[in-house]
Amino acid sequence: MFPNLTVRDNLRMWTYRGGLTTFEVEERAYEQFPRLKERRKQLAGTLSGGEQQMLAISRALAGETKVLLLDQISMGLAPLIVAHLYELVATTAAAGVTVVVVEQFAETALGAADRAAIMLHGRVAHEGTPEEMAEAARSAYL
Repeated sequence: MFPNLTVRDNLRMWTYRGGLTTFEVEERAYEQFPRLKERRKQLAGTLSGGEQQMLAISRALAGETKVLLLDQISMGLAPLIVAHLYELVATTAAAGVTVVVVEQFAETALGAADRAAIMLHGRVAHEGTPEEMAEAARSAYL
C-alpha cells in the first residue's frame, strides 16, 4: 500500500500490469469492500487498520491471483472486521485460489481452513484438519 496515494490511486496501480482496466479493478474492490468506495478519495495512510487491510487484499486479488499469502490479518482489528476478512478468505479459497494464512489467533483462521499446521519454535509440529489442529493448538499453547 502506498500511504501517500488515495485509495483509488492505489487500486489503479494494478492496471499498469496490463489487461486490467481501472473500472474492473475498482468494481471488484468495491464489491468486496464497499467501505473502500466511500474512502476512494482518501489517502491510504489515513485509513484505519482494517481499511488498510481491505485495500491490501483488494490489490492482491485485482488480477488472476493463483496464490494469496496473508500474514496476521487480524492483528489490532475489530472482531467485525476480522470476521469480514475471513469470510473473504473463505470465499477466495472456494473460488480456487490457494490461500496461505499465518495467524496467531488459530481459532479465527481455522474457521476458514481446509488444512492447517501448527508451528513451534519455527518448525511444523502438527498438521491435519482444522478440527484436529484446534485440539492440537489448545494443547500446544495452553
